[in-house]
Amino acid sequence: MRAARQFGVFLLAAALGVAAVPAVGAEAPRDALTHFFEQSFGNLKDELTLAKQEGKLGVFVMFNDPDCPWCQKMKATVLNQPAVQDYYRKHFRLLHVDTRGDTTLTDFSGREMTEKDFAFKEHRVRATPVFVFFGLDGKPLLRYTGATRDVDEFLWLGEFVVSGEYKTRNFTVYKRERLAAKK
Repeated sequence: MRAARQFGVFLLAAALGVAAVPAVGAEAPRDALTHFFEQSFGNLKDELTLAKQEGKLGVFVMFNDPDCPWCQKMKATVLNQPAVQDYYRKHFRLLHVDTRGDTTLTDFSGREMTEKDFAFKEHRVRATPVFVFFGLDGKPLLRYTGATRDVDEFLWLGEFVVSGEYKTRNFTVYKRERLAAKK
């Protein structure tokens, strides 16, 4: 009886799991907190120094709220993808800031404040998620509010900054062109 039950569970898992199996050559998702975001001691000035030493373009910050369903969606469906993790880690130091956090951090100019003050008072973050790309001078290059539609759109956002396209046009135009090219 136990063997029959185990076989039934196996068949159900196999039937349901077919769509969950990654395509041949595709990597399985990896935890966003350990594979996307960098370990940080909360000193953004030091993060800039590390970014420079590592030859990166700057620091990428995700402002998130622990109760935000869109933040959780991004972590569970986009930031957990190896292609996203590898691309973003190649070009940026990757950090997250809790918009309600009382943890002290040091901002890019060396001032100490809580995470929530850095988010709300310094960067006017009210809705989450908010993604900000900071250049090596600590100044924002691009701000994107909200969840992206999918992995491709998030990769395009990174490419938009890496390529320098953000200097001459907005992301919506860039995204439309990428969507058209995909068809």
